[in-house]
Amino acid sequence: MAMAKPTVVLLPVWASGHFMPALEAAKRLVAALGADLFSLTVLVMRPPTPDSASERVPPPVARESSSHGATGVEVAFVHLPHVDPPTDCATVEEFTSRYIRLHAPRVRAAVSPRAAALVVEFTSTDIFDVARELGLPAYVYFASSAAMLALMLRLPALHHEMPTEFGEMDGGHYVRVPGLPPVPASFMPASVMSKKSPSYGDTLYHGGRLVDAAGIIVNTAVELEPAGGAAIAEGQCTPGRPAPPLYPIGPVISSAGAQSDGNHECIRWLDAQPQASVVLLCFGSLGFLGAAQVREAATALERSEHRFLWVLRTSPAAGADHLDGILPEGFLDRTAAAGGLVWPLWAPQREILAHAAVGGFVTHCGWNSVLEAVWSGVPMAPWPLYAEQHLNAFELVAAMGVAVRMEVDRKRSNFVEARELEHAVRCLMEEEEEEGRRARRRAAEAMAACRKAVDAGGSSDASLHSVAARMRNDTKW
Repeated sequence: MAMAKPTVVLLPVWASGHFMPALEAAKRLVAALGADLFSLTVLVMRPPTPDSASERVPPPVARESSSHGATGVEVAFVHLPHVDPPTDCATVEEFTSRYIRLHAPRVRAAVSPRAAALVVEFTSTDIFDVARELGLPAYVYFASSAAMLALMLRLPALHHEMPTEFGEMDGGHYVRVPGLPPVPASFMPASVMSKKSPSYGDTLYHGGRLVDAAGIIVNTAVELEPAGGAAIAEGQCTPGRPAPPLYPIGPVISSAGAQSDGNHECIRWLDAQPQASVVLLCFGSLGFLGAAQVREAATALERSEHRFLWVLRTSPAAGADHLDGILPEGFLDRTAAAGGLVWPLWAPQREILAHAAVGGFVTHCGWNSVLEAVWSGVPMAPWPLYAEQHLNAFELVAAMGVAVRMEVDRKRSNFVEARELEHAVRCLMEEEEEEGRRARRRAAEAMAACRKAVDAGGSSDASLHSVAARMRNDTKW
């Protein structure tokens, strides 16, 4: 009887924006280890609420991924037993951390004796204790930027150094995040703006525990964030203690469930538009605009006189029949005639960004969306809404140069005035705008660098094989 292969155990967060990229990264890792020698085991946590259940990996995708697939990787999905979610959490970050922590006994029971390593996300550092009890190396898959990783590693020291809270600092205060230009305090991630918030304590806790990882696999490329990666590797973020080895393997962009094979209505509409003539506005699965903001944005788009595709969702319950009540009177008819499409449902964002008709992207700056834009060489206008998106927005403009500036009023729930959005759209789409020319040039350069990085022999490919070699050497079987 053939002996079971050693297996890499992945514990991803349930939401699809985390689950699918983590799964894709793990499959790449096991392929680098040798699909004939190693397998992948995915521990699936039950989504804690009915709403979040719809965000997790769709069943057809899970079934498809459970086969060997194009990489030849054998994947087994193990569904962990039910855990009652906490009911007294004040923030999403606190809830996520506590819900994952409750799964520790289930994870311990589910890990195979043939496990070679345990890979978790940064909100799951409590699972390091399980790995230690089982004698396994614990790696972190970090789904966001090297800049956010640098901040998290630096946060325990910053906590003692900063005289006041980031949210109470005025516009003249800057934060030193290794690898970035001085960051205005107003661009700090939402989770750390107030020390009184439970989310601050959770972020601080996980930042302090990251140094205990056997290594951190991060979804970026050396060429995309050279200074951030170097700052981490040189110990600038963890004074007095060496940082874990860093393995940038990105961009990791999951295609599962994201393609329409060109049959989606948005793709067919784009087929009829001139090259690089359309600006895309899309704000992720959790990004919703209020009625006043929708009207302001509509005014901006109409004044800009540029073609647009606006993926507009105003609430989780909103459907396709609600637009007339929130958009300016006659807006849909006027803009449709001029080359505008408002789409109120899910849209295949990656496929849209890859379309030749798209020339700019107004984005909430979720890291998956940023990488999809970079992969297709599309310049951006950052409209951050939550999580670490404000820090991403700063980096896109001030460090990477792949985006144009847009004033977002964080004190007014990230409100953007019509004139700001109109100006950003013109910068992205009009040749005479110098800021836009620079962003387009840098976006094209970033696209070429990232594609080269993941090719055989590129920096991300080399990093992937480096972490695979370390796992292979540490394997007991």
